[in-house]
Amino acid sequence: MNAQEIIDIENKYTSGVYAKQTLTIVRGQGASLFDVDGNEYLDCSSGHGVANLGHAHPKIAEALYKQASTLITLFESFPNDQRAALMEKITALVPGLDRVFFCNSGTEAVEAAFKFARISTGRKNFIAAMRAFHGRTFGSLSATFNKKYREGFEPLLPGVSHVAYNNIEALEKAVNEETAAVILEVVQGEGGVYPASAEYVQVARRICDERGALLIVDEIQTGFGRTGRLFAIEHFGVTPDLLVCAKSLAGGVPMGAVLIGHKVQNLTPGVHGSTFGGNPLSCAAANAALEVIKEEGLPRQAEVKGAYLLDKLRRIESPNIREVRGLGLMVGIEMKQKVTPYIKALQEKKIIALNAGLTVIRLLPPLVITYEQIDHLVKVLSEVLTVEQKDE
Repeated sequence: MNAQEIIDIENKYTSGVYAKQTLTIVRGQGASLFDVDGNEYLDCSSGHGVANLGHAHPKIAEALYKQASTLITLFESFPNDQRAALMEKITALVPGLDRVFFCNSGTEAVEAAFKFARISTGRKNFIAAMRAFHGRTFGSLSATFNKKYREGFEPLLPGVSHVAYNNIEALEKAVNEETAAVILEVVQGEGGVYPASAEYVQVARRICDERGALLIVDEIQTGFGRTGRLFAIEHFGVTPDLLVCAKSLAGGVPMGAVLIGHKVQNLTPGVHGSTFGGNPLSCAAANAALEVIKEEGLPRQAEVKGAYLLDKLRRIESPNIREVRGLGLMVGIEMKQKVTPYIKALQEKKIIALNAGLTVIRLLPPLVITYEQIDHLVKVLSEVLTVEQKDE
């Protein structure tokens, strides 16, 4: 099929909930994507942070082929070699979080963490941050702040409130004896690429300890090397009670997980479950992905390449840029205008980027991006961002 045939078929049958691009992607390799005509694009979105290892990594492909030829699906009631290996690996990543629940996505991981917090504490309420994004199902949507995601779906989960991010005083006032958990992104992604302060995260830990609430850290976008550490929480010297992750966990295969600490109790058979959670195919991919992350030193690559990229971006002289911020290879360029026309202009020059709100360009390239590709990215950004782009 040619590009127009593919577009026409999708437009005919799609649900309608996605704003469709005119770009038809059929192949990926490393940090590059290729359209149906063979044109190459530098992928600075990583599928919203999924492709940390790059596209079509041979070790992921090999693991999937081998496991698909052996056993694809098995409910977690039956132990399995791939799942057991992954359980052992993933619980060794964060000291103090020595149990794990597997699911299929980030929003499912948040939903599970909310249920675990309620049944563990006997409390009903949750505190989230302004600008937070935690997912689109009812519980996670309740913790998501942006009204554009929430409108039309109220009433949402009761007992969820939002306080100013990085505001210690607001958090002190909000957490009380009815709070089951505080949920935080230590670097907000969708909310504009805002890193938390170390003091804020450490105080959040103290407040939860003092008041009997649990601390949930959302590492769905920041996990597995993105910020220059395996998990972003490592920058802050804090261990949460529940850590939710997904996106790049299985090298591009859908998978989510909740890492669980010792304060989380009452997780007995039947409390929660997932038909596909922890299936052998996803576990095999995740086992391979964790090996690649270690072998290729991807967190260190993200740290060094991220510092290189941020330095280059901050040298761009443009009256249109308000601020450049980020951590590792999670970068936000805040503009003085809406960024939709800038993102369109970048795509015309074969760079795929994301927005984070109305005025922030978000860059989430695969951690395997080369320095040559980074230099090309900065060159194109310099051309595009120094000119005020107009909406059509």
